[in-house]
Amino acid sequence: MDRGTLDLARHNTWATAQVLQALNGLDDAALSSKIPGTFGTILETIQHLVDAEGSYVFRLTGAWHTHPWKGDWSVDLDVLAERATVLGETLVRFLSEPWDSDALGEARGDDGKVFAVPAGVFLTQIFHHANEHRAHICTMLGAMGHEVPDVSGWGYSSATERSWVKFIEER
Repeated sequence: MDRGTLDLARHNTWATAQVLQALNGLDDAALSSKIPGTFGTILETIQHLVDAEGSYVFRLTGAWHTHPWKGDWSVDLDVLAERATVLGETLVRFLSEPWDSDALGEARGDDGKVFAVPAGVFLTQIFHHANEHRAHICTMLGAMGHEVPDVSGWGYSSATERSWVKFIEER
């Protein structure tokens, strides 16, 4: 697979790890905080992000489909970090080999309908869903006065040395 697609997958894993690292050390009150317009509490949101990503990665790759917790059980941040890492590694391995973006999988709607979904759409959903919920968490952290991690593409490129100073422009 091309380097750009791998950058997307690696950014996704890196950004979730940055958010999880920012959550370490927060007390239960902070992790239980909720702000209108976001998904749920901080802990509910990060758990939902990782759990859903497991479902999407399984549908895309067919790999690693068991969950170490049931959907509504609370898990600690270390378990979520471990799971997110495994999901990211699985996705990168999958994308490193040829794959058919038009291969059909299934998704179920809230109304019980079953939809045929191309693999490329599952990949799109992985990135969109994670970005959306990371933004929710960063909004909540900022609103509570906590430092917000830089989970941008620029932050990723700098942290992973995918960008570097070429020259310094004098002003």
